Amino acid sequence: MARSDPDRDAVDDIVAQWHLQRPDLDVSPLEVFGRLHRSYIYYQSSLTALFDRHGINMAAFDVLAALRRSGPPYRMTAGQLAEMALVTTGGMTLRVDRLEKAGLVERERDPDDRRIVYSRLTEAGLRVLESTADDHFANEARMLAGLTATEQAGLAHLLRKLERSILAVEPAKAEEPHADSA
Repeated sequence: MARSDPDRDAVDDIVAQWHLQRPDLDVSPLEVFGRLHRSYIYYQSSLTALFDRHGINMAAFDVLAALRRSGPPYRMTAGQLAEMALVTTGGMTLRVDRLEKAGLVERERDPDDRRIVYSRLTEAGLRVLESTADDHFANEARMLAGLTATEQAGLAHLLRKLERSILAVEPAKAEEPHADSA
């Protein structure tokens, strides 16, 4: 379907097609979720390319960033990392294994309680994270350049409300660990 209105997008076309084929069906949620999904696909593609350039993936960035945000000495337990990243501790262990093999984190036992094992950011991990974070947040700012600061704040507010709305009707989802984090 050709678009003569420059403000129309693919979701407008899909909604119009549904209205033609099923005028009885309310497809208005597609105007939100369709655009959210399409935006996420473009966003994900941009992130993947950026992280690839730094030799890591999104899961690795999540772990490295969580360790960096924790402040010196940049260490956390697998349970703390899993909770922050919304993954299982088993999933986090696999991530940490990969990062340890790459020399970006190292494991260390708590000197007072040998049962506690921390994952700690190495100097190499810190360098990779700092470089990646600089590029990552500049990239995100670039992607948001078409929105004013007020629009960005409004969108952030609406997305927070959307997440709460979804969790209100899907309460079990709030407690289930996810296989991947975003």
